[in-house]
Amino acid sequence: MRSPKLAALELKRFGRGKLPRAALAALLLLPLLYGALYLWSFWDPYGKLDKIPVALVNSDDGATAKGKHLTAGDDLTEKLLGSKTFDWHRTSAAEAREGVENGTYYLSLTVPEDFSERIASSSGKSPETGALRVRTNDANNYIVGQISRSVFSEVRAAASTKASRGFYDNIFVSFADIHGRTVKAAKGADDLGRGIGKARTAAGDLAKGLGTAKKGSQGLKSGLIKLNKGAGTLRTGAGGVADGTQSLADTVNDVSDKAGPFLKKHGKEIGDVARLVADASQRASDDLDDLPDEASTAATDAREASDELAADYRTRCEGAVAIAPDCPALKKAVGAADRAADVAEDVNKLVRDNTGRLDTLTADLNDLHDKARLLADRAPHLGTDLDSAVKKVNALNSGAHKVAKGAGKLHSGLTTAGSAASTLDSGVGKLRTGSTSLKGGLVKLADGSGTLSGGLHDGAAKIPAYDKHDRDARTGVMADPVQLVDQALHKAPNYGTGFAPCFIPLSLWVGAMVAYMLIPPLNARAVAAGASSWRVALAGWLPVAAIGALQTVALMAVLHWAVGLEMVRAAGTVGFLMLVAACFAAIVQWLNARFGPAGRILVLALLMLQLTSAGGTYPVQTSPGFFGAIHPFLPMSYVVDGLRRLITGGGLGPVWVGCGVLLGFGAAALALTAWSARRRQVWSVDRLHPELSL
Repeated sequence: MRSPKLAALELKRFGRGKLPRAALAALLLLPLLYGALYLWSFWDPYGKLDKIPVALVNSDDGATAKGKHLTAGDDLTEKLLGSKTFDWHRTSAAEAREGVENGTYYLSLTVPEDFSERIASSSGKSPETGALRVRTNDANNYIVGQISRSVFSEVRAAASTKASRGFYDNIFVSFADIHGRTVKAAKGADDLGRGIGKARTAAGDLAKGLGTAKKGSQGLKSGLIKLNKGAGTLRTGAGGVADGTQSLADTVNDVSDKAGPFLKKHGKEIGDVARLVADASQRASDDLDDLPDEASTAATDAREASDELAADYRTRCEGAVAIAPDCPALKKAVGAADRAADVAEDVNKLVRDNTGRLDTLTADLNDLHDKARLLADRAPHLGTDLDSAVKKVNALNSGAHKVAKGAGKLHSGLTTAGSAASTLDSGVGKLRTGSTSLKGGLVKLADGSGTLSGGLHDGAAKIPAYDKHDRDARTGVMADPVQLVDQALHKAPNYGTGFAPCFIPLSLWVGAMVAYMLIPPLNARAVAAGASSWRVALAGWLPVAAIGALQTVALMAVLHWAVGLEMVRAAGTVGFLMLVAACFAAIVQWLNARFGPAGRILVLALLMLQLTSAGGTYPVQTSPGFFGAIHPFLPMSYVVDGLRRLITGGGLGPVWVGCGVLLGFGAAALALTAWSARRRQVWSVDRLHPELSL
């Protein structure tokens, strides 16, 4: 049979059943899917940069230049927010730094605190360029860092243009200031002429003021006359006080002469007598304190004794057969005891009724004791104290005489002051007359000439006079006033390192796919023998997982020692990739075991979906929405994120998340493979006569 007929028969075989027709359609669409999906996913990433989250930090404090407040940072921030270059997020410096580190933001742009100050320095003595700071993290995405460099070059150019215009404006403002200063100088000359006229007016005002001063000097003269009269009265009164103190001093000195010798001679005897009085008053006070208790006790004791004596009398003398001979005397004793008890009770009642008086008497005795004790202590020094008092009285007398003498001098001084006030009044009158000829305009003339001179000097100082060094410095600022400080976290040294997290898992997926083209996903003999479904699944998975581990070791060895791939965490990278190979083997095994020959097409289709949605090259945000929707549900997305942190550095959070996802996918795939093996143990017509075989 000829070749065309054989080909027709082979194609006709695809028409027998739904599954062959579906396989034929998939086979026809496979190149379209592989090419179209890949091209679609990377069609226009630069057109969707406004979906990439970028932190914008404005720390500019502003500056003051030429009396105006400059806010270059705020102006640049508003311009960037309106440009839609990126998806800008205004944050603090700490939030931006943390966001770039953990992947919330792909990069950050910081306007420093001194940005406006540096821009304004172009008009000062030490011009400096403004520096914008860019922070990227290749562990988040390598391509974004490359895109940012070209985008921020445009931002830098725009900021530099604005700064250059401000610098040129400052140069021309200097010439404008010269004009303004010259105008002020002319105005000062005009003020000079007007000042002369004002000086004449001021001279008239001075004359009026001196007239008022003349009235004041006359009032001063009159007041001094009255004050002098009062001083005379003070002198008379002070003399009277001095006479009185002199009389007191004479009397005190006379008493001191008479009593002083006695007190000095008998001071000890006076002290002894005072101490005796103090002791006696203390004993009397103590006895008065005990009197109420003793009176009450005595009354009680007397009554008890009287009652006992009466009882004894009744026992011995009343009702007795024979009366004792001492009964009459005992009866008299009973009467006397009863009267004594009554007297004791009356005394006790008297004491209780006069408690207040006794307290007053006690207080008086205590006061007498204190004063007697004080007298006893002071008695030896009474003569000395008297001498001290006499000295103080004599000092008072001397002071009074000095006051009287001072009052006399005050009266004489006020008399002299009155004469001086008359002279002052006369002088003020003469000054008022001379003020009419004062040329006060000379003051204003001097001020006007000073204004003219100062304005001309200030205007000359505003004319630029730069030397070569200054010109070179300002030319440099004008040519490049804004610089960009680029800081990359965990920077990848080259494109190969940056794209390795994408292409390494791709190779492992292809390795698993090819392995199951040579090794059956399920061992037919074990299935036919009715072995455990889990045993069958593991028997088909373990050889490919082992091959995957060997593929990982061989691949990473070549990449590292032959190609030059440097890894921050080499051991972690190899271990993570072995887990990736094991997971991919489980997924490919299940697809082949469950869907048979059609599973190979599904393996290839799933590979294309993962490549286009994993964000291995451009951020997934730049792709159409379909790829962003499936991104979190495919294992390669987590593999790419984990490998970036293992190869270029950064936090290990995505690595642990990736390990959990891979373990979950691997376990689920093995469970589904075991379920497929269980189904294979039940034979059906479709298995005996499959609709499609490859």
